[in-house]
Amino acid sequence: MAKYLDPKADVTFKKVFGEHKNLVISLLNALLPLEDGKKVESIEYLPSELVPRTPTSKNTIVDVRCEETGGRKFIVEMQMNWTADFRERVLFNASKAYVRQLDKSEQYNLLQPVYALNFVNKVFEPGMDGYYHYYRMVHAQDSGKVLEGLHLVFIELPKFKAQNLTERKMQVLWLRFLTEIDEKSKSAPAELLDNPQTCQALEILEESAYSEAELLDYDRYWDQVRRDKALMEAHDAAMSKLDAARAELDEAHAKLDAAMARADAATAKLDAAAAERDAAVEKLRQTAHNLKRMGLPVEQISAATGLSAAEITSL
Repeated sequence: MAKYLDPKADVTFKKVFGEHKNLVISLLNALLPLEDGKKVESIEYLPSELVPRTPTSKNTIVDVRCEETGGRKFIVEMQMNWTADFRERVLFNASKAYVRQLDKSEQYNLLQPVYALNFVNKVFEPGMDGYYHYYRMVHAQDSGKVLEGLHLVFIELPKFKAQNLTERKMQVLWLRFLTEIDEKSKSAPAELLDNPQTCQALEILEESAYSEAELLDYDRYWDQVRRDKALMEAHDAAMSKLDAARAELDEAHAKLDAAMARADAATAKLDAAAAERDAAVEKLRQTAHNLKRMGLPVEQISAATGLSAAEITSL
């Protein structure tokens, strides 16, 4: 009974799709949005350093780069741990591959499309049901108007569920190959064994086909993936706590602002009451003054206004 390795690891993914042209051609035709008359027929591999990776992500991405005989460029990547900037980095790498086709002496009409096929072993669009996400430059009001050049495909592997083998059969088979086969697999599904391409890929995955050095690299890769995952989870937990603390602080500030607003309103009411009181007192003093000028006794003026005899005498 064959013992398989996980095809998503760096060493296995590259061995399957980076060393066997017929398999990567089958993968591209199955997963990319290519019209029937524009399927990939032949390719040549390109150096992986053509578009360098960022140093911090070299252990979490495996990629295969190739060029069709007609000039179209293809980038295939496997992302084990989703990062917030991965989508932007894919766009950057695809754009860089696109502009590097020309030098100063060539014409823009010679540019060929670049297709980036990205497998992500993480759900990054939890609010969407589909696992297949296709990005291209489309007119905002008329989706029929498209700027050809960059085609970005992201596939959420955890969302994939094989339901109908007759519809897009090879897409289903390749995604089953990537999601159902790992070190725990005691046998491969009959559908994968019956298909020539996926059967060949399974044979390449057999542990006995790898040297000790390759198996060591394989184990190191998964160790790094686990470390990166732990770091990302710790980072996300810390950011979650920070966001919660900021929310509590914002709530405290809001409560303080509300309390200060209430205090300002109360102060304004007190000031208004004091002003009304002062106005009333001044009116009484004016009345007392007028009565005093009229010659009324101080006792009668005091009884009429409520002012003291001393206050009336001082007027």
